[in-house]
Amino acid sequence: LQLLSDPVLVEDISFADIGKGTTVPNERISFAVDGRRVDDNIAKFNEEFKRGRVADPEAASIVAGNSVSGIALWPRLLLDDDVQVNTRHYPEGGHQRSHWQTVMPIMAPEPVAVKGGDRIDVVFDFDVPSEVTKPSSYKITADVVGV
Repeated sequence: LQLLSDPVLVEDISFADIGKGTTVPNERISFAVDGRRVDDNIAKFNEEFKRGRVADPEAASIVAGNSVSGIALWPRLLLDDDVQVNTRHYPEGGHQRSHWQTVMPIMAPEPVAVKGGDRIDVVFDFDVPSEVTKPSSYKITADVVGV
């Protein structure tokens, strides 16, 4: 899992007010594909593919580094002004050991080609009911807008 842009806040839940439920309809967020991150991702994929004995690691790295498969989501807890639990490095989103897994809904049957400067427009629809016996629902849609 490599990131194409800096993380942004998608959902903010106050556990002090959890009984009220939360509905976030049509929350629109745009991510700009960062060319520097794409280059870094290509290098990281290349290292990984060489270890995995991929036939042409350089070509596979370029394809993988210039594509998006899904939207990465992970928790970040703010317990008070001084205590935070970060499951990835904050604010850049880098890897970090954690017992909480990153959730990544796959957004298309095949990775979608992107390049630095492209924009990924995402719409989030969340519904967290006030009753704990009812499941939360999440719907995420996205479009890549090329430059």
